[in-house]
Amino acid sequence: MAELGPVHKYAAGALFSLALNQAQSHQRSLPPRVNDDQNAIAEGSQEEETPWSSEEFGLAQHVFRYLDIEKKSWMGLETTAISPDAKHHIGAFLRLLSEEDVPTTSETLPEDDLAKAIDAMSLKLEESSSTSPTRNANPPSRDRESSSAPLSDQRCSISQEIDSSVLTRQRKVAVLYELLVACVADASDEKKAFRGGYDSRYRVTLRLLATWFDVKWSKMAAMEVMVACMAMAARKEQSTAEAEAEKSKWSKWKRGSLIGAAAVTGGTLLAITGGLAAPAIAAGLAALAPAAGTVVPIIGASGFAAAAAATGTAAGSVAIAASFGAAGAGLTGSKMARRIGDVDEFGFEAIGDNHNQGRLAVAIVISGIIFEEDDFTRPWIFPDADLERYSLRWETNVLMAVSSAIQDWLTTAVAKELMKRGAMMTVLSGLLAALAWPSALLSATDFIDSRWTIAVDRSDKAGEILANCLLSGLHGSRPVTLLGFSLGARVIFSCLEHLAKKGNGGIVERVVLLGAPLSLDRKRWMNARKIVAGRFVNCYSSNDWILGVIYRASILSQGLAGIQPVALPGIENVNVTHLITGHSSYLSKIPEILETIHLDNYFPVFF
Repeated sequence: MAELGPVHKYAAGALFSLALNQAQSHQRSLPPRVNDDQNAIAEGSQEEETPWSSEEFGLAQHVFRYLDIEKKSWMGLETTAISPDAKHHIGAFLRLLSEEDVPTTSETLPEDDLAKAIDAMSLKLEESSSTSPTRNANPPSRDRESSSAPLSDQRCSISQEIDSSVLTRQRKVAVLYELLVACVADASDEKKAFRGGYDSRYRVTLRLLATWFDVKWSKMAAMEVMVACMAMAARKEQSTAEAEAEKSKWSKWKRGSLIGAAAVTGGTLLAITGGLAAPAIAAGLAALAPAAGTVVPIIGASGFAAAAAATGTAAGSVAIAASFGAAGAGLTGSKMARRIGDVDEFGFEAIGDNHNQGRLAVAIVISGIIFEEDDFTRPWIFPDADLERYSLRWETNVLMAVSSAIQDWLTTAVAKELMKRGAMMTVLSGLLAALAWPSALLSATDFIDSRWTIAVDRSDKAGEILANCLLSGLHGSRPVTLLGFSLGARVIFSCLEHLAKKGNGGIVERVVLLGAPLSLDRKRWMNARKIVAGRFVNCYSSNDWILGVIYRASILSQGLAGIQPVALPGIENVNVTHLITGHSSYLSKIPEILETIHLDNYFPVFF
């Protein structure tokens, strides 16, 4: 790729460490915008936390090392990153990046060519995403609960004061690509407790930098795929060349800053790309050959074509997958759809079109109400260019029992009377104002309560199993986005709590909870928030009567996330009352809700 000079690398490392700490600041102090509510969690002082850029985490130092920044400069960069006036240094570092002192060698590449290759890949991904088959019309909602008027639009516009116009588009792309490569570079020779792989905090930081540079995330997604493709092509090329000649070439390539020791040893992307190589990626490699062959002069277009041909064969797929350290088939090959403790069923199913196509991030989606087995996957089928998606299939019989009980209850005269009495109120105001309702109205929910209690217990235990899966690296040590509704949201929350106990904040990048049956316990939510590097979204509906009735005791004491905001710093609250007419409406409205959230944005659109 294009060679950045020492001054550029110093400035890039400085900006990265600044963005790393800014991302952490947003995680713990982004102010929620919610209506005052006596049941919402009150804000409080934030405890001091170790900066992500500190040596204790090793995140910034790993990037500094890859960029060949002199070690004597590291402390100064770390100090600048945590200083109160850190933002005021950004302009100076941007000006350093704009300087034209790049040395010309036979192994450097004009920035124009790199930008063009990234544009081509971005376009290919967008075209693939737009033509991806998706579910037709949404199935009709099975809920019969009344709805209330939506709250006013709470869009928020966060203007950025950072002016990156001093940089050319090509320089911005070159810097972001260099930093991405640094993030996934081999950490096997580092003595610090840096776990390696593509840390979720790295991806959040790159999102922020892309925002500062005014570069669309689709370009970064294209870079991620290119890094994966090039690594596979490099590995194939290396395996067919003579050892001594290759050793010389790869040492030069490391100095040329493509993927460094990662491609040389196979150790870097070993940890992050489990299961990427398969026949499906061959077309992508072949399409990249003309442009990307010039991006990697040592490989060349013929090398990419050869890698594409090799990848297109079963033998080639196995060989390259093995070079990336793919253990079996990762999540889907973990053979976990069996009894684990008190959980009778727990397994992953691949969904979407992005599998084995070089995605460096993973999404795990979890349904919590199902009426048929397809409800584990159907709500989550929608175009997605940058994530490899898996659905969690868990406790089918338990979830179906709960769902059927809810549906049966909604058809009873008692339920209709309850809905009629509360039709003109939100759940929260309705329950608070109706304490004098006849006990017969509410006692009729007993047959739901018993099934629900079992499901809640299983969801908490499934969350612990999910946390152990992530800790073991079955997802390939890539950043994970977790999305779940109803009891699936509770599985995610339980997972976060168990990750918090282990102190591992480098796995989960983003979380979206929809209709979450979770009480508003301040300490638990704060612990869960610390584990999520990026956005943490709570989608709620104030007319979710089923959730309100089942959790009525919690509403009256602590509050409930699925029907009201969670007023804690760093939690985004999205009111989806206008879309959700009942608890099982989430089955048909998830794509629409996610489109509203704009999850790929660094900054939230809604609070």
